[in-house]
Amino acid sequence: MAQQEDVFKKIVSHCKEYGFVFPSSEIYDGLGAVYDYGQNGVEMKNNIKQYWWQSMVLLHDNIVGIDSSIFMHPTIWKASGHVDAFNDPLIDNRDSKKRYRADVLIEEQMAKYEEKIAKEIAKAQKKFGDAFDEAQFRQTNPRVLENQKKFDDLHARYSEAMNKMDLEMLKQIILDEEIVCPISGTRNWTDVRQFNLMFSTEMGASADNAMKIYLRPETAQGIFVNYLNVQKTGRMKIPFGIAQIGKAFRNEIVARQFIFRMREFEQMEMQFFIKPGTELDWFAKWKETRMKWHQNLGFGAENYRFHDHDKLAHYANAATDIEFHMPFGFKEVEGIHSRTNFDLSQHEKFSGKQIKYFDPELNESYTPYVIETSIGVDRMFLSIMCHAYEEEKLENGETRTVLHLPAAIAPVKLAVFPLTKKDGLPEKARAIIDDLKFHFNCKYEEKDQIGKRYRRQDAIGTPFCVTVDHQTLEDETVTLRYRDSMKQERVKIADLRGIIEDQVTITSLLKKLQ
Repeated sequence: MAQQEDVFKKIVSHCKEYGFVFPSSEIYDGLGAVYDYGQNGVEMKNNIKQYWWQSMVLLHDNIVGIDSSIFMHPTIWKASGHVDAFNDPLIDNRDSKKRYRADVLIEEQMAKYEEKIAKEIAKAQKKFGDAFDEAQFRQTNPRVLENQKKFDDLHARYSEAMNKMDLEMLKQIILDEEIVCPISGTRNWTDVRQFNLMFSTEMGASADNAMKIYLRPETAQGIFVNYLNVQKTGRMKIPFGIAQIGKAFRNEIVARQFIFRMREFEQMEMQFFIKPGTELDWFAKWKETRMKWHQNLGFGAENYRFHDHDKLAHYANAATDIEFHMPFGFKEVEGIHSRTNFDLSQHEKFSGKQIKYFDPELNESYTPYVIETSIGVDRMFLSIMCHAYEEEKLENGETRTVLHLPAAIAPVKLAVFPLTKKDGLPEKARAIIDDLKFHFNCKYEEKDQIGKRYRRQDAIGTPFCVTVDHQTLEDETVTLRYRDSMKQERVKIADLRGIIEDQVTITSLLKKLQ
């Protein structure tokens, strides 16, 4: 685990050094759990958003997009349950004065039992090789059985406590499991209490008539309150979906792990409106569709898993997370929820407006059910970074740091280098960029020797580099270098667009989804 933490630290510093992510307000010593995306980060983030948006809106003729405002009428948050129920269970350690989420402490304890089991299996696998039967080992090995029982018992108690939101029981579990504060090492805990995560502000010209409003903690409600506007103006028939990308804000107490949990973050959400009674079929379909979208990036199916929820939100009848294998364990990158008709019914009740859908085929009105897919842009960004980062040992004994980013997601697609700064080579290199820059993001670089320039592009994940040399002036060919294999080949300038564009556009990713 320690080694993985070192890798994660390296990724965080790599993000800063190469213009991907900076701590926000850094010259003022930063602001906790808020980050800014740098020149390479913003390109990569835009590519992720484009991949998601186009996979939703271009590939489905019954999904459209909207962009709703961050400020909304405060009663919306009353209706959605956020004012009364958007809470985290918090616990303080009296010695370190540090605050933790009780549920996170318990989930980390469960992960420790899983790790112990995984270690036993790995040891046995090494010992027995091909003859190893994992299923039998899990059922018979006493140490595995002991840890599995501890995990199962804890899991059952934890599920019960979270479903009842029994704060005393949560504290008792922390005491019984002898969970210590990572900083003080003590078990001197306060009681568990609830903390609302919404940021509030005031809107109005004077203090007397100012209205208390909230920064939205999710983008979904903007979709729900507009669903009828979209349905009527777009003449949409059920089933149909509404997609949205936007900022959300949560006053996270335990914000950590870099951009994994932030106070200001971006969500890509799609709410899919369906006929009541069909929700579990659609839930299964969207699980499959979304997993395919993730795996399409080529990071290996073994790095993803579904994690079904133990504690269902009061409005849901099915919920699962897609988890990705980060350096700090399997963590949620996307949630898929069957939200029933809770949200629309609540908004109908609180607004007093009729927002039912009239189904012309059935000749009746009903409140649609909803399947939600919700993904954090920043978590997606982090999962790609974690998987792409490699310190690669080369045959000559040197090491290069390389980001194996999917070409369509990489911030820069092509870097063009003149071999020297004279003899018309820079002009030729600029002419190549001027021709290709309309099709994908290109970068010109002439500083340092070629080897160093290659290394810099490897570190930001640029899939292709082109070197313009004296031969170029004679025969209109250049050296094309591939990032992952470091292979070089001589190609005609006229062929560059055809070779590169095919691999670096979002379209190339989308075609694999069809």
